[in-house]
Amino acid sequence: MSKDHSHTHTHEVQSNLTFDEKIVKLLEHWVKHNDDHAATYRDWAQRANKNNMTDAGRMILDAADMTMSISKKFEEAAKIIQKKQA
Repeated sequence: MSKDHSHTHTHEVQSNLTFDEKIVKLLEHWVKHNDDHAATYRDWAQRANKNNMTDAGRMILDAADMTMSISKKFEEAAKIIQKKQA
């Protein structure tokens, strides 16, 4: 099975940012990354449904929903850290 994109990237941020700033940036990156994946999952769920694979489509849609739940957790974590900074 081939992939349409590569995941070659690092999560290490080399800069003068504090640990709190770095982790918030990382969490924001993960949210964006997850949101992109969830959109792709939803697209493929629709495609599966159109090709009479409704059970598979439902599972893929569930995965998209789970991915968005993870993003919400990352957003909540970022908010907690940002509150601490204020």
